[in-house]
Amino acid sequence: MSKPSVPGPRSPEVAQHPVSYVTRKLPHVTAVFWILKIAATTLGETGGDLLAQTLKVGYLTSTLIFFAMFLVSVVFQLRARRFHPAIFWTVIVTTSTAGTTMSDFMNRTGGLGYTLGAVILTTCLGVIFLVWWRSGQTLDVENVATFKGEMLYWIAILFSNTLGTSSGDFLADDAGIGFRNGFLLLAGIMALLAAAHYLTNINGTLLFWIAFVLTRPLGATAGDSLSKPLDHGGLNWGTEATSAALSGILVVLVLYQISHLRRHPLEPVPAPVNRRTGAPEQLNGRRIEPVPQPAGEPGASVGLDSAPARPRPTLGLSTEPDS
Repeated sequence: MSKPSVPGPRSPEVAQHPVSYVTRKLPHVTAVFWILKIAATTLGETGGDLLAQTLKVGYLTSTLIFFAMFLVSVVFQLRARRFHPAIFWTVIVTTSTAGTTMSDFMNRTGGLGYTLGAVILTTCLGVIFLVWWRSGQTLDVENVATFKGEMLYWIAILFSNTLGTSSGDFLADDAGIGFRNGFLLLAGIMALLAAAHYLTNINGTLLFWIAFVLTRPLGATAGDSLSKPLDHGGLNWGTEATSAALSGILVVLVLYQISHLRRHPLEPVPAPVNRRTGAPEQLNGRRIEPVPQPAGEPGASVGLDSAPARPRPTLGLSTEPDS
């Protein structure tokens, strides 16, 4: 996540350096982003349990079903030419549900246990980040604009959500602190990460991925607190009622985000170049070329064809409305 603002369509920087721009494919990381992420991961926990346990489909079959849904939704996301909230959050939900059943299959059916499962998943995630870094793709999760970069982004998210499930189950079961206490502990850690973002110079990308992994067990413990029976430390809402309520919340938030985007379109990002070589990268969005404005007009400068008129800073973990 980069804290400097992206040049706006009429900024002096664009006028002096008329490079190509590309439509943004991924959302800004704001407070609304994290609220949607927690709602999506909580739904992923209850939705995965609904299919695998309540409906007795089983962990393996449920994993195959949710993984197929993930593949279909991520194809739509990769083919999209700009950010579509409904598509983006559908992919997030499918990674959460697939991560839930995949983790449960590894740890319970496969007999790995939460600790060993978490070690394996952490290793896999580390390898993904190493490949990402060596690829030369931008590490800024808001400005990914290539097919390769977006593929790495979604693979990392899938493994992050699976690792988060194992971590949440470990806290609630093996550590013995229960669902509610696990939720409070993770919420406290998230608050510390937010403070670290604003009060320290710790790398924003590192903080983002730590927070992203932790929102998964946060959502898992929240979902279990709502759906599990009273004698298991839950509120006994059941997976059906909890999943329905969370789906409603998620739909309302996505509709809000769509409405906000219509009023405040996302600003474009500069056409990507390889972080290591400086060579131009193939775009995975719609190219926006600088268009010279007629000389002598008030405020004439170099604009961006079809670019949004209200650019704003790219801030990670900010509290402004999401776009």
